[in-house]
Amino acid sequence: MRIPSRLELLGVVDSVTNSVCDRMKFDVDTTSLISMSVIEAGTNAIQHGHHRDATRPVDIDFKLFRDRLEVTVRDTGPGFDPMAINGDATSPEHLLDARGRGIFIMRSCMDSVEFEFSSTGTVCHLLKRLPAESSTRE
Repeated sequence: MRIPSRLELLGVVDSVTNSVCDRMKFDVDTTSLISMSVIEAGTNAIQHGHHRDATRPVDIDFKLFRDRLEVTVRDTGPGFDPMAINGDATSPEHLLDARGRGIFIMRSCMDSVEFEFSSTGTVCHLLKRLPAESSTRE
């Protein structure tokens, strides 16, 4: 899916994410974790990658597999230095920070979170596996 870089459209992203998770038979709690992560990645793309420039699109791709869901969120922004991001947002020195918890949240909620940077933008790769008993269902 492609959306303009407008925060108010994240509700649409949330609805699509919930529908995908329902189709894959993720439980309610896991669906919430996935949705929170996709929304956070979208928020980062809109705010940091595109500085809320609605003329620049954010692409969100959902790839459904028997045993996992892979989501990629792409923007055309300049990227960032992952080493400069707060390592542990729960540490005492960051506890009162107003911002800077997004990547921490995504990493806490998903099985894998990876970033790819190039001259054409930033890609956030999110992966969530189905529990073993779920992946054997029809």
